[in-house]
Formats: sequence, structure tokens, C-alpha cells
Amino acid sequence: MSSSGRLAGKVCVITGAGSGMGAEATVRFSSEGAKVVACDLDVAAAKRAVEMAQAAGGKAIAVAMNVAKESEVREAVKVAVKTYGKIDCLYNNAGIFPSDDHSVTETEEAVWDKVFAVNVKGVYFMCKHGIPELLSSGGGSVINVASFVALVGCSVPQDAYTASKGAVIALTKSLAVQFGPRGIRSNAICPGPIETPLLSAWLLKEPAEKAKRLNRIPMGRFGQAADIVNMALYLASDESRWTNGAAMVVDGGITSNYF
Repeated sequence: MSSSGRLAGKVCVITGAGSGMGAEATVRFSSEGAKVVACDLDVAAAKRAVEMAQAAGGKAIAVAMNVAKESEVREAVKVAVKTYGKIDCLYNNAGIFPSDDHSVTETEEAVWDKVFAVNVKGVYFMCKHGIPELLSSGGGSVINVASFVALVGCSVPQDAYTASKGAVIALTKSLAVQFGPRGIRSNAICPGPIETPLLSAWLLKEPAEKAKRLNRIPMGRFGQAADIVNMALYLASDESRWTNGAAMVVDGGITSNYF
């Protein structure tokens, strides 16, 4: 761990830290000097990410947490403050993308509710209990993971996921206006298709579906977790001190592609 890294002295809480972008962020943030609280429903996965961070010399702890349960979020925030004394960054990365999420005309209510419970209510709970700690620290950064699908329509819809990520962008802008004057900047990242377990579970196993989406990306490849974490690192660092209320699109150009 570098004592002079881009996040030196900062305490960062990361949700969905057990795999994909969250695990990448746990390792990368700690390598840049942050003390990381890695939260995940699958605490064993979070512990593996923490072990990788510690093996590289970083400081991190794993916390079992379901972002859709307020009591667990409240407790995780308390653990973070008890362990490291403060919180400087909330990285709301946790999200779900069920295979049975389709058009509104086909998606079951239970699926819709589950997606919103994790993707939107989870952000709400983390901000509800985390932002007061950022205020106590004199300010900080809220990073919410949205999606490129919140910005464009799709002929192969996943409407619960899309609507939930649109809500994340709207909430982010409200937070930016509310808490910007008090030293907290709030921004959203809108990733394009990223090769994480969430995507790989279905899309990358279906050649036709994979090709359909890959052909839309001008850069000619799906994103990697590190592509998104690079943006998150900027937003967590003091380099982004005048970046507030932004929806940062990191998508290989997919939202710019007309054909």
C-alpha cells in the first residue's frame, strides 16, 4: 500500500465488493492508500477480495451486508466508523440484473420489486446512513453506479433494471444539489457492458446475444472492471473536487452509436 497514493488517508465503503467491479475497487482503492470496508451479501466473496487487497499491502475489512436491509446497512456504517474512525467515500456499486427482467408487459412484480430493493433502495439506505458520517468528516464523495441503459432505449429491454438505474442518476443529482454546499460531491458512473459475473452469467454464454451487443460498441470489446474502477478512483480522489452531479459515461462509445 502506498502512504502517498491518490486515496491516502481516506476511508471508503464499497458495496457489492465481493466480485466484479466491487472486488476490483477493493484491491485498487487499498493500493492507492485507502482503508476499505468491503461490504457484500456474500461475505466469503468479500473476504477473498479483502485478502487480495491485504496481500498487496492494503488495509481492508469485510462486512456481511444486504443493501436492501436498512438494519444491516446501518450496522455496516457503524462498523466502518468504529474500525477506521470516519468515512470519506461511499461507493454504491451493488446491483442486480435478473435474467427474468424483460419488458414491463412481461416482468413479474416480484422481479421488479427485487431489482428496485437492491439497485435503488440500497443506494438510499447507504446514503441515509453514510452521508451523515461524510458530513462529520468535513465532506467527501458519493459514487453511485448507474448504467448506460438509463440513457438510451433498448430493443431487448430489461425494464426494471433500466428504470432503477435511471432512478440512481436522478437521486445522484438531487444529492449533488443538497450536499454540495456542505462539501459532499455526488456523481454517478454509467458503465457500458462490462465483463463481470453479472454479465457473464448469461450474455457471454450466448454467442448470438454477445455478437448483437458487441457490434454496437465502437471500441470493439466489452469493458473490463478496471475501466470503471479507474473512473471511480478519480471520483473518490481529491482530483474530482469540482466534479459534482455528473453522470460519467464509460461505455466504449455504445451510447454514441446510431447504427
